Amino acid sequence: MLQPNMLDGQQHQLEMSQNTPESEMAKIRDDEFESKSGSENIEGASGDDQDPNQRPRKKRYHRHTQLQIQEMEAFFKECPHPDDKQRKELSRELGLEPLQVKFWFQNKRTQMKTQHERQENAQLRADNEKLRTENLRYKEALSNASCPNCGGPTAIGEMSFDEHQLRLENARLREEIDRISGIAAKYVGKPLVSYPLMSPSIPPRSLDLGVGNFGAQPGLGVGGGGEMYGAAGDLLRSVSGHSEADKPMIIELAVAAMEELIRMAQLGEPLWVPSLDNATEILSEDEYIRVFPRGIGPKPAAFNTEASRETAVVIMNHINLVEILMDVNQWSSVFSSIVSRAMTLEVLSTGVAGNYNGALQVMTAEFQVPSPLVPTRESYFVRYCKQHAEGTWAVVDVSLDHLRPGPVLRCRRRPSGCLIQEMPNGYSKVTWVEHVEVDDRAVHSIYRGLVSCCLAFGAKRWVATLDRQCERLASVMASNIPAGDIGVITSPDGRKSMLKLAERMVVSFCAGVSASTAHTWTTLSGSGAEDVRVMTRKSIDDPGRPPGIVLSAATSFWLPVPPKKVFDFLRDENSRSEWDILSNGGVVQEMAHIANGRDPGNCVSLLRVNSANSSQSNMLILQESCTDSTGSLVIYAPVDVVAMNVVLNGGDPDYVALLPSGFAILPDGAPVQSGVHCGSLLTVAFQILVDSVPTAKLSLGSVATVNSLIACTVERIKAAVSCEST
Repeated sequence: MLQPNMLDGQQHQLEMSQNTPESEMAKIRDDEFESKSGSENIEGASGDDQDPNQRPRKKRYHRHTQLQIQEMEAFFKECPHPDDKQRKELSRELGLEPLQVKFWFQNKRTQMKTQHERQENAQLRADNEKLRTENLRYKEALSNASCPNCGGPTAIGEMSFDEHQLRLENARLREEIDRISGIAAKYVGKPLVSYPLMSPSIPPRSLDLGVGNFGAQPGLGVGGGGEMYGAAGDLLRSVSGHSEADKPMIIELAVAAMEELIRMAQLGEPLWVPSLDNATEILSEDEYIRVFPRGIGPKPAAFNTEASRETAVVIMNHINLVEILMDVNQWSSVFSSIVSRAMTLEVLSTGVAGNYNGALQVMTAEFQVPSPLVPTRESYFVRYCKQHAEGTWAVVDVSLDHLRPGPVLRCRRRPSGCLIQEMPNGYSKVTWVEHVEVDDRAVHSIYRGLVSCCLAFGAKRWVATLDRQCERLASVMASNIPAGDIGVITSPDGRKSMLKLAERMVVSFCAGVSASTAHTWTTLSGSGAEDVRVMTRKSIDDPGRPPGIVLSAATSFWLPVPPKKVFDFLRDENSRSEWDILSNGGVVQEMAHIANGRDPGNCVSLLRVNSANSSQSNMLILQESCTDSTGSLVIYAPVDVVAMNVVLNGGDPDYVALLPSGFAILPDGAPVQSGVHCGSLLTVAFQILVDSVPTAKLSLGSVATVNSLIACTVERIKAAVSCEST
């Protein structure tokens, strides 16, 4: 079939009268399409060619054949606006006149536009009804407010700050309804609906939920009493799934946690004091207990406190950031190196006015460090999102472990989260607070320094990861190929497909390193090497992985070399032959390079290993390297040449089978000297297909082979970096 030329296509539009009502236009379009497109074509003399004294000849209809319709439908999907050359070639292939082809495409475009407008009209009507419901709910909230303690009416007095905030919100909703109604009226002829503000005759009320203020003082923080009414009042009516006794408790905890987070983000000394090297801020526990005496109770025995705060400006607008944090799939994907598993158990409130303002979710998540020597941390918490001012949002988590019977508590989250403030040019200022109490006695000794200084799970790592991922997302969305990109990628679609494939590779790698309980890995006991964790998984009907039995082996160790040197050595294709057994001494050449961050180490590469043995075929390797102030990753996977060609041409990368291996490089947590970390913690991990039959039994020889492979790689790396450091 003829391939359409998308670059030379021209826009063709039907000229319609501007004075024709929209409903009449839709009817005209439908009539035209019935007579001219799809199944029939009109042939007859035009008005200019007819004798005005004669009656116009009856128009003859020529029905298009099924083959002609199919060919034009297929062409339309690729190019709705063919140019003259394409129309002539298509008419010649189908045995039609160019004018017939032109009319068919014009009418087809008109039909598609009409269908799209009808769908939009239906959506507008639904949105309009939703806003009406929200508006009426706010009216009812003020008229029916009652005290949850005694069940009686609330006290009548002067208009409270709470009611004032609700009135402002109601006015904003009314404006939104009027705007949407106006749009709907334009398309469907529905009269403009306008809702009045709440009647001034409604006596002003106040609402006291008896919520603890976590030691708040009047005039400090954001929200205050208004926070209690605007948040708790709405949330109480929308909480479901938990027992009636739990509902007020969850709301009370969420609202009070929000107030604590805002104050933790805003206060300075003496609550936060600088560390000895001025690199981080340290929480004064005595001051914290004085300022927030109630909280979620005293710290359990044998638990350590990890509290940190970090601020940065990231390349993403505040609305998109809020959406990422409140969508569990996006959140766990963006923070895949930290979040090994996440699930929303219950949505207690979706928020108001179509956004996440007031959204409340009960969640469970598991947090990880990319090493088998650091146990994952499981947390059961409520997440609450609130808009505090125009362009200012906050998202807070706080543990709900006291509501869920379960295993022995190992970690609980005191109010943690972030304050997001809108900045010019689509940027956002993020202040992140991470505050947990944890039993970390199971952490391996070489990682205790990293964990205790809050670089493993602290705010600095969350913010650094977010900043790097925002840069990566900006790179994915780039419409033109930047000058820094080189190699065989020639189109934006190919670039996006390759970045998407690399993202899946990174997520898969992180999932197979820390042995999270969420994944389908099974840890093997007695695998032959005490310092290597070996896991197995059966891959069946997974288009993203080759079918069969997959082994994952990971080990971590300390190196007396700064993390940056280790990172630069492992990501450099010129030094790959010094540690990569698979390259087998071949020459490694970079075929494609995609820069996706400010640091030159943040990039995605396609490597070709030219085998030293001419009888062996060359191998392609997809690699992503990424680094920030808290750690680095170098992840790679062999890829099929045919499948990679599809990706480079913009094809779907989801069906490319990958088994990623690679490295996680972290600082050792020792005191920084002259601004540089002196030692590194390196995790080496492999995923290997040991049998292509998923039902086969795992042999001990396969485990021994994997152990030998990882041990040999570790020794090569130690030898190479030791030579460089001397």
